[in-house]
Amino acid sequence: MKKLMLSLLAVASLGFAASAQNYNIKIGVKAGVTFPTFGVSGTENQGYSQKMSTSFYVGGTVDIPVSDIFSVQPGLSLVGKGGKTDFSYYNAELGNTYTATANSKISTMYIELPVNAVFNFTLGSGKIFIGAGPYYAMAISGKNKSTATLSGGGSTMTESGEEDIKFGKDGTMKRGDFGVNFLAGYQLSNGFNIHAGYGLGLSNLDYSDSNVSKVTNRVLSAGVGFSF
Repeated sequence: MKKLMLSLLAVASLGFAASAQNYNIKIGVKAGVTFPTFGVSGTENQGYSQKMSTSFYVGGTVDIPVSDIFSVQPGLSLVGKGGKTDFSYYNAELGNTYTATANSKISTMYIELPVNAVFNFTLGSGKIFIGAGPYYAMAISGKNKSTATLSGGGSTMTESGEEDIKFGKDGTMKRGDFGVNFLAGYQLSNGFNIHAGYGLGLSNLDYSDSNVSKVTNRVLSAGVGFSF
């Protein structure tokens, strides 16, 4: 699946670039905020809950017109992903009552290559654009901040820590991530635009590849950009 995604990205970029040689190709820059979280399966009824975190993105695009309303838009971005996880457990067996809670915040940074198909519709002095397409990303850094609390018997213990995330076979997370992007926005005639997007990760980030849990990236974003 990974090789297929990379092949689609390469073919889309090169093929549409060749067909667009008679059109005006534009370069764009963009930046904004991301609200990432994890999509997790296999942890139902086990006390886990997922919450959004906050990060940022910055990058550039190449807009290759194919017709008056359709263009192909490859790009390259630095994207903050990750998410927050809360865990709680309560035990009251045989009079031994205790509560365990834990929360962690995983912050990862990716270099991401998307290739989006974009449709443009004139509205007022500018245009509305909507699009979608595949992406492939590689993690370049990651941190996990966590806190755990155990309460019972009239006492409470709390521990906190921070560690770098290890990627690859010797780590806990896969470095590569692929999925599908969705975007929409409005661009003024001077090139300034506002936009929002959603990245739906399809690859399992859990290196164990267990049937118990599948972890994927989910990234909601909003920002501004400018096309030259």
